Amino acid sequence: MKIAIVGLGYVGLPLSLQFAKSSVSVLGLDIDPEKIETLNGGESYIKHIGSEGVSEAVKNGNFEASTDFSRIVETEAVIICVPTPLSKNREPDISYVLNTAENIAPHIQKGMLVTLESTTYPGTTDEPLRRILEKGSGLRAGKDFHLSYSPEREDPGNPNSKVAILPKVIGGFTPACLKRAMEIYAPAIKNLVPVSSCRAAEATKLSENIFRSVNIALVNELKVIFDSMDIDVWEVINAAKTKPFGYMAFYPGPGLGGHCIPIDPFYLTWKAREYDHNTRFIELAGEINTSMPDYVINKTADALNHRKKALNGSKILILGLAYKPNVDDDRESPSYILLERLRDKGAEVAYYDPHVPVVPMTREHAEWAGTKSVTWDKDTISSFDVVLISTNHAAVDYGQLAEWGDCIVDTRNAMAEIETIEGKVWKA
Repeated sequence: MKIAIVGLGYVGLPLSLQFAKSSVSVLGLDIDPEKIETLNGGESYIKHIGSEGVSEAVKNGNFEASTDFSRIVETEAVIICVPTPLSKNREPDISYVLNTAENIAPHIQKGMLVTLESTTYPGTTDEPLRRILEKGSGLRAGKDFHLSYSPEREDPGNPNSKVAILPKVIGGFTPACLKRAMEIYAPAIKNLVPVSSCRAAEATKLSENIFRSVNIALVNELKVIFDSMDIDVWEVINAAKTKPFGYMAFYPGPGLGGHCIPIDPFYLTWKAREYDHNTRFIELAGEINTSMPDYVINKTADALNHRKKALNGSKILILGLAYKPNVDDDRESPSYILLERLRDKGAEVAYYDPHVPVVPMTREHAEWAGTKSVTWDKDTISSFDVVLISTNHAAVDYGQLAEWGDCIVDTRNAMAEIETIEGKVWKA
């Protein structure tokens, strides 16, 4: 079997490698020629995805990367793994999906399967995606070619998040489409979870991420309330999670990051308006989570005021640019918001991240592209008025930070086990 996977990023690349490991021939397609060259050379450009897997897949002939979409005719199935961001007005931007559909449509053959994995609103697969594929190919979905939706489940940096063992939800445009999609995924994924339709599968992905967004918002709100009562929210969470039923621990932070949680819930918010529904929980969660950077900045100002210093003119180091620990993934990271808002208030800002030595080019924060992480040494760290822990990477020596830093604002409870001088660490 030979398949094509379009989009070789955080979702498409590990999926490609898992199929290749399962003796399926994979044609990886991407519009970025630098990615193609790197991958065909046996190297990974994503830090938490080792080059060993790429090199092995290339050497054994089970993986090849290309920019030539016409080669889709060589394959039995096409899996689409491209970004689905929000627009500036917080509306779904499925242009990457639709542009991909236009590129692949002329090359679809009878009997082929097209699967979308990108997170989106219910109806995307069987409405706009299907229409473009049918128009460009002259074929009909469910009759001449198969169409399905199977949401990605990916958790960068989590050693238990392995493509092969994560249950895979699949919905088909027709029962025959579902059957064919199950056959395509079966060699690579151990546990397949069929659902009744593409829309049910799309709704499943949104439900998973909305659940997380709402619960993270809840603990962020509790953090602010408990702080005013002089109660440590981290102590409360650690005690509550000893309950063996009816409770799941979520943790507060400086805001939301990543490609899923800050974005995906609003795909349902947008679609729900079509049916005259207001998604009040989702919108309230969004308000709380997006307010967290301002709360952290206010706590930072309090810490400086305690030392008779103003925010304006202070040197502030953001520790951690990635949106979560132990990865180089900076998508939607709240660290960027902190950098920008602190700078706008007159602070002199810099960042340290062992996983992101240089800020990459991003659509939202292009002005920071090329900015370098400071070095980790006593002279550098002690030169800052405040070190603000935004991401708690395991590679950071927090004992050294306690020794070198004069004032530390901790949004991740990273200093909980470190002996520090009283009054040096502020929780935010």
